[in-house]
Amino acid sequence: AMLQDEDTEADFQRFLRRVDDVTRLLQGLSSTDSAAQEKAVAEAEEKLQDEGRGTVNRTVINTQVRGLSSAIRADFGGGFLAVLEKDAKERAERRRRNEQMANALKEQGNDAFRRGDYSLAIQRYSEGLQQLRDKQELFTNRAQAYLKIQEYEKAIGDCEWALKCNRKCIKAHFLMGKAHLALGHFTESRQCYEKILQIDPQKENLVQDCVSELRLEEKRVKDEEEAAKAVEAGAAAALAIQELLPRIAAPGHDLLHCTGGIRMLAGLVKDCTEQTLFRTNNGFSILRDNEAVARAVCAERRSPAEVELCVSLLLLWQAVCAGNEENRRLLLSELAVSAQLPELLSSGIPEIQKETLALISLYSENESGRKLLVRHQDLGRWLQILMAFVKCTDARAGSAMNILSDLIAEERFKAQCRVLPPGVLPLFTQLLASGRQVNQAALACAIGIVGSLCAEPGTREQLAGSRECWQGCLELLDEGLDGSTPRYQECVFAALGLMMNLLLESNGIIQDLAVAISGRCLALLSHQDGRIVTRAIGVLSRVLPASPSAVEAAVKGGVVRKMVKFLKAGGQLTARYGINTLCICTRSCRQAQEDLLKADKRFAVLLELLECQDELTVGNAALCLSQCLGLPGAATSLLPSDVVQVLLRHAGGDAARTAVQRNAAIALGRLCVAEPRHIHQLRKLNGLAILSSSMKYVQSS
Repeated sequence: AMLQDEDTEADFQRFLRRVDDVTRLLQGLSSTDSAAQEKAVAEAEEKLQDEGRGTVNRTVINTQVRGLSSAIRADFGGGFLAVLEKDAKERAERRRRNEQMANALKEQGNDAFRRGDYSLAIQRYSEGLQQLRDKQELFTNRAQAYLKIQEYEKAIGDCEWALKCNRKCIKAHFLMGKAHLALGHFTESRQCYEKILQIDPQKENLVQDCVSELRLEEKRVKDEEEAAKAVEAGAAAALAIQELLPRIAAPGHDLLHCTGGIRMLAGLVKDCTEQTLFRTNNGFSILRDNEAVARAVCAERRSPAEVELCVSLLLLWQAVCAGNEENRRLLLSELAVSAQLPELLSSGIPEIQKETLALISLYSENESGRKLLVRHQDLGRWLQILMAFVKCTDARAGSAMNILSDLIAEERFKAQCRVLPPGVLPLFTQLLASGRQVNQAALACAIGIVGSLCAEPGTREQLAGSRECWQGCLELLDEGLDGSTPRYQECVFAALGLMMNLLLESNGIIQDLAVAISGRCLALLSHQDGRIVTRAIGVLSRVLPASPSAVEAAVKGGVVRKMVKFLKAGGQLTARYGINTLCICTRSCRQAQEDLLKADKRFAVLLELLECQDELTVGNAALCLSQCLGLPGAATSLLPSDVVQVLLRHAGGDAARTAVQRNAAIALGRLCVAEPRHIHQLRKLNGLAILSSSMKYVQSS
């Protein structure tokens, strides 16, 4: 924590003086001049006696002091100096270690600063200062981060501490001048810049730029104060808006003047009355009429002043469009605005991107606003721009994904993204492969959005045909096999859903990767998140038909036993995926049939599934049973059960899915062939007629 009050500052100065005194005494004690040694010993005794005059037991202290001189003289030739030297070395080593840690934390802070994560940067610099309190660079770097988040008083405090470490630190004077300027302390700001010239006259150009900015800010503040005084004098908000708009729109004003006016307007617009006044006074023509504003908004590279103007303009647009459908419509009807929104999103300047996303959110969060957006924008390009924000570690990523989630419901958006634009697929595969480095909550959302787009056959085919996309999904699943955070688990869950959608396609890449995909899913069956387990079973049920090798590998991996375990646990969706997986494995694999007979004694699980309400599960349970009845003893084990009655009911039933009647009839026929004693029960139930009528389903298949 920084020292702020006068008492703490006085304590610090006293401490520094005592350090100087001790240093001087040590130099005297180690001197080769005997007179200097005697003088230092006497002074040391005197200081110790002074310390003993406090509230502590004086007798004990004085007893120790009386023998100090002789003890120092007796031991001075060896032990005392050795202790001093050892202490000095230990402190030097401590400082070296602390400096290494401080430097490492400084670099971490610098990385966070470059990414725009100023809060993390401040935290790292503060941790560095805990290791080394007199490291000037940490104070100035933290001051610069404080400036970014508008904590100007804290920035000034850090600059003051940097100057205690190094009185000639130009960066400290420069940043302190900036902070004072932001606070409106123009005199103090000017003094800081003058100090820079006193230290280094070669910095004249830097100082001139700073002073010019200072003068412009003074002028801006003066203009704002004049306008504020007019409002305070009784001018209504309507009058202020009517006066400010022509002044801002008029050509010839500098950027600072325009920024100040725009900020004032944003502050004045608080409800629909001011919003209407803004519109009726042609407020949306600012970008069209003022060349300075247009240049700042459209510039490829922006100065700090132009960045500030853009941010102010975006805040104004937010104020006039919030809850006002007509204003939203008029803003997007301005061609310059409509054209610049994607450019502002792509600017790479966090402040501009943040406010642009906030403005777009006003449109995306309601149906009428979404209609306006999809009507005026190249949505394929927007998909790529917004998805790139997943790389951001701050709130921009979440804002961008919220907008995409809103837009994905619009038919026009889906239509424009039926074929992904060229840059989207490489970006998406890169995000999949970088799951640990990006914003994981946003990545999970992005995967879900792409999965929704796969409802379009063209998009699904495009993604399913990308080997890089599949490899990215597999890499993401690999990371999820180890202990992962809840946010990363959401990414795994979303990736499995995407893979299920893509597996509706069939191609050579899926066949090539089927073994790898099924292997990852088998590993995920032991995951603690039941949702992930269910989706992993779903992926298995869709990927295994693509490759006999994948079926063979899955059976060797114990997939049958695991499916029986999950089927016993229940759950409609899990049951649907699990029984489908068993059907695929037992269709052509004798080992799978034998494994099922061992794991499901007397087919108790399959018989229970035949009684459920889900037709898809019932049909697959009947099919799976029929595929296992060729095993020795399988049909015989069912004699004590009511399997004939159950199968007859399904074979002669009126299920909407004819596969239920067909598979039940096939199972019943194979049951009677494998174990003729079942025929008696069939005749008793008049099942031959029912079975005969069901043959039409078998023949049609």
